[in-house]
Amino acid sequence: MRGLLVGLFVVISVAQAFADELRMLHTGNDSRGWEAVGRLNINQKSMCTGALIAPDLVLTAAHCLFDKTTKERVDPTQIEFLAGWRNGRASAYRWVAHAVAHPEYVFDTSDAALKVKNDVALLRLSQPINNKSIAPFETDVRPRKGATVGVVSYAHDRAGSPSLQEECSVLARQGRMLMFSCDIDFGSSGAPVFTTRNGTPQIVSVISAKAEARGQQVALGSALETQIDELLAEMEAEPTVFERGAPTVRRAGQESGVVRSGAKFLRP
Repeated sequence: MRGLLVGLFVVISVAQAFADELRMLHTGNDSRGWEAVGRLNINQKSMCTGALIAPDLVLTAAHCLFDKTTKERVDPTQIEFLAGWRNGRASAYRWVAHAVAHPEYVFDTSDAALKVKNDVALLRLSQPINNKSIAPFETDVRPRKGATVGVVSYAHDRAGSPSLQEECSVLARQGRMLMFSCDIDFGSSGAPVFTTRNGTPQIVSVISAKAEARGQQVALGSALETQIDELLAEMEAEPTVFERGAPTVRRAGQESGVVRSGAKFLRP
């Protein structure tokens, strides 16, 4: 991984690598606006992070759908989404009914670039979360190099509440693969990376892995370009999935009647 990163990306300067520290979202006031980010409990063995992009669709990392030991797909009905999980309670609990990984994602490969760039998945919930305080996020295209981003995530050592890093940066881009200075750890896989537009957080990437580049810890993620449409097409190809009708995924710039409660987030 290290050799690949050094070959693909520019040298990271100390200034570029600067990032704010993580802030735990322990209280309801801290978490306001971030309730659509949740913890994924997977097969009673592992956890990831995911975020709603429609009332019944959760965006996460594709590798979260695989058992690391057997390398087989996990039964999606054994995945539970805990929206806004904090201090032992969630704003909503839903089991997953169906899951699709990006069609070009390869789990069992030593090619890190191939693994990261399409490491995205969609989970369809058993029932939509129709709660005004849990508003799905918009998605947007990949951010430019040097852009300020933020991330909300869970991790193995902070699994009880989400953490917000309001300001980290895009260190480099290589096709669909992005490198961030964001602070992530095991369990952060699938965590949404945000920029803001007109004060509204929008998901521009999904955390795939942590790595090291020139002695510095970095995060890797997949940019969201055509992946959402490709994932929706995968779901639609299975006729039973859309019996309730295709969901509306909100994209940046679309008009919407959703009223947000106001997540605390810095401008890009």
